[in-house]
Amino acid sequence: MQDMGFSCRIPCVKPHLNKRQHQKRLAWAKDKKDWTAAEWSKVMFSDESKFCISFGNQGPRVWRKRGEAQNPRCLRSSVKFPQSVMVWGAMSSAGVGILCFLRSKVNAAIYQEVLEHFMLPAADELYGDADFIFQQDLAPAHSAKATSTWFKDHGIPVLDWPANSPDLKPIENLWGIVKRKMQYTRPNNSEELKATIRATWALITPEQCYRLIDSMPRRIAAVIQAKGAPTKY
Repeated sequence: MQDMGFSCRIPCVKPHLNKRQHQKRLAWAKDKKDWTAAEWSKVMFSDESKFCISFGNQGPRVWRKRGEAQNPRCLRSSVKFPQSVMVWGAMSSAGVGILCFLRSKVNAAIYQEVLEHFMLPAADELYGDADFIFQQDLAPAHSAKATSTWFKDHGIPVLDWPANSPDLKPIENLWGIVKRKMQYTRPNNSEELKATIRATWALITPEQCYRLIDSMPRRIAAVIQAKGAPTKY
């Protein structure tokens, strides 16, 4: 297999898409194909992500000598129910907003509180008096009728969005950057985990955000080329 150019790798994980979702992603991408990076800079992207306390996270492989298999530095520890936190965040081409740590399962009422106390201040900081478009996925709390009413009452346009499309969200890349930077941290409890997330999130620069937003036309072109299938992003 190696002589034929194959190598053993962990497979990339992509959302499963049915035929209808392929079609909707393709239609959405074709509708947005003429948007420029400047137009995408008016979009505030939002998302939630789960962070777990990592115990002895040394990556998938370690270097060791014969007889060192049980050496503590060569082990990866595991727990059945690791402590974790769920985080809501937002970004634009100008930078990131304030993080919100979610204490419970998010319903429409809780989500509207997040919008009121975290999204609106982030919009003021990132856009000032300029108009912007808000992006969110199709989670039930996001698409609830009461949430739609909240956006209308506040005069905030919401970007239409295809289901199962993390490859179209630059903020997914930011979560990845934060988690990679935290790979070798050792928080002992959820409060230390939150502090580490905040400190790492604060290191994200406007330049990083700008580059990610600038990739939107390329992401859309990739979806069109893939006929709606998952892309490399």
